[in-house]
Amino acid sequence: MYFTDRGIEELEKRRGEEEVTFEWLAEQLRTFVDLNPDFEVPVERLATWLARLDDDEDEDDE
Repeated sequence: MYFTDRGIEELEKRRGEEEVTFEWLAEQLRTFVDLNPDFEVPVERLATWLARLDDDEDEDDE
């Protein structure tokens, strides 16, 4: 298990039943980067990865 899994597990435990929009998530990521500018690159990578999750599936359909 990676160290970061603890944070993910806490997120799932505390908020796992909630539903959120990607608009809300994007705003939270912007706020986090504003407060923690050193994490700009990892947050950008995560956001890009999430945005492109279905790209491989779309390419397989062609």
